[in-house]
Amino acid sequence: MEQKIDNYKDFYSFYLTEHKDYTCRVLHFTGTALVFILLFYALFSERYYLLWFVPVVGYGFAWVGHAFFEKNKPATFTYPLWSLISDFKLFFELLTGKQKFRQQK
Repeated sequence: MEQKIDNYKDFYSFYLTEHKDYTCRVLHFTGTALVFILLFYALFSERYYLLWFVPVVGYGFAWVGHAFFEKNKPATFTYPLWSLISDFKLFFELLTGKQKFRQQK
């Protein structure tokens, strides 16, 4: 049985262990970048129907990364809010270089 994580700091440490694969990280980064682009485009063009595609794009890229490259179950199913926050946190850490796409062995 899986131990319940009760604070965000511990969750993010766990989250990073579930996102070690290079391709999975690239897919997460790409999906999140496309979410921002789609979100801004939908809002600024007033094409609000496009907002329906935001979760499809974001989760679609991430879940492909988990299913085919990381070969694990996305944390979204157990910790949906912390997982969403962590997707954005990882995106910005990759963008700023705090995290790397390729993990050191």
